[in-house]
Parts: sequence; structure tokens; C-alpha cells
Amino acid sequence: MKLPEKFNRLWEVRPVSRFQILLAVSIAVAADALQWLLGPIGWALIDQAIDLVTMVLVCWCLGFHLLFLPAFIVELIPVVEDLPTWTACVLAVLALRKRSQHQRPSKATE
Repeated sequence: MKLPEKFNRLWEVRPVSRFQILLAVSIAVAADALQWLLGPIGWALIDQAIDLVTMVLVCWCLGFHLLFLPAFIVELIPVVEDLPTWTACVLAVLALRKRSQHQRPSKATE
């Protein structure tokens, strides 16, 4: 049974431009820096709003990836949110995508 086309597009790894990569990394670094600067003041739902906006913007730039969900959940934990999880997650997603792009041509030659 084939899944609906809209659902299939969520899982596609689309090519991203250099600008989209820089924008996603900049958004992640800015979100982590802002949360670190706010410190304990951010516990008044400001940090959660930053995380939600960051999740949406990063998914818009790079496309959805399953690693974004654990990063979002970890950011909801009060003290752990000060770690640069968004930056680490975006860099990990970019590394995984680059690795999967390099593996595809080698399988085609077999």
C-alpha cells in the first residue's frame, strides 16, 4: 500500500543550498545563545517559545529529521536546556545527510 504523496514528501531528503545550511546553523546558534543568556529567567515559557520557533525554522530550512524531536524534548528540561542542543542537533543532521549522499553513489556502482 502506497502512502499518500504529502506524507511521503515529509521523509524525502531534499538537497539544501549553502544558504539554507548557514541559515539553519545561525538559527540554532542564536537560539542556544539566547537561552543561555536568559538563564533562569527563561523558565517563564520564554525558552519554550524559543524552542518552538527554532524547531519550525530549522525544519523549514533543512526539512524534517527525526533527530529534531529528541532535541526539542531535551530543551524542555529546565537545566539541560542551557546546553547547545540545537546547534549540536543541526550539525549532526547535516553530517548524517552528507554521509548518506556519499553512500548512495557507491551503492549504484555495485
